[in-house]
Amino acid sequence: MKYFTEEHEWIQIDGNEAIMGITEHAANELGDITYVELPEEGNELIVGDQLGVVESVKAASDIYSPLGGTVVAVNEALEDNPELINESAEAKGWICKLTDFDESELNDLMKSSGYEKYLKSL
Repeated sequence: MKYFTEEHEWIQIDGNEAIMGITEHAANELGDITYVELPEEGNELIVGDQLGVVESVKAASDIYSPLGGTVVAVNEALEDNPELINESAEAKGWICKLTDFDESELNDLMKSSGYEKYLKSL
């Protein structure tokens, strides 16, 4: 199951890892993505920490962590192919993976239906 933030990040729990990125909506709004600043592996994050930046032909947008935890992997493919986010924002375009997170923090995030409703309210 995916969870979403009002800042258009998504997170999906896979065993003891939380995979995160920006939503398809965010990727579409940004347009052609030209650069992704990835977090450092080993970084300790708390909810709301800036963990990177996505730059496009239109704008630069900060990426915030929807969960606290430790960065254990980054999507290095984005360094050479940032457009993966445009092509597959919620799959191949993931940004990082976290461990050591508190699942209770998921309660503050939206599920798919809530996110869709949120998008309609914009």
